Amino acid sequence: MEFIGFALTAVVSYLLGSIPTGYLVAKAKGIDIRAVGSGNIGATNVFRILGKAAGITVLLVDALKGFAACKFVAFGPGAPSEAHQMVAGLFAILGHNYTCWLRFKGGKARARTARVLLALAPFGFAVALATFLIVLALSRYVSLSSIAAAIVLPFGVWLAGGTTKMIALMTFLSAMAIYKHRGNIKRLVAGTETRIGQKKNE
Repeated sequence: MEFIGFALTAVVSYLLGSIPTGYLVAKAKGIDIRAVGSGNIGATNVFRILGKAAGITVLLVDALKGFAACKFVAFGPGAPSEAHQMVAGLFAILGHNYTCWLRFKGGKARARTARVLLALAPFGFAVALATFLIVLALSRYVSLSSIAAAIVLPFGVWLAGGTTKMIALMTFLSAMAIYKHRGNIKRLVAGTETRIGQKKNE
């Protein structure tokens, strides 16, 4: 029975997270967001291509889905336990990163991960957010800031006295976030990554 509860939590959270908000918002305006800009369906690319209103809409909706998964999607005895919330958060992020509706190609899940972290590990989220803002102010690279935040995240959770399972989950999420930014890392090394306020060379 407990296994069925965790399985249902995982499936429902994945389906919730897999709704491709950025793709749908752009499609409503007659644009395939995958074919322009960075090709990513996340809020950053939507912001660059469609403007502030569309970008903020995608950011908020994606963030809300991650938070809702952790807080409200849980099935089985003892739900919502920390374990149920961890499963819900993980699969919501996996749904965004690898959405079944777009051949398992999704976004980088920055907003989704942030809301999951806020629900599961508030102090770790605060440490990661502070790191993100500091690096962004110094470098104006969103990607570099996201990578730096991912690196410090598990340490923030550890400092807050998080459980071994929670630290392991945050380490996995950090590794996945860095992996999803591998293209950005290559551009950072090559010096071709776009900064905030800088027009992208097509």
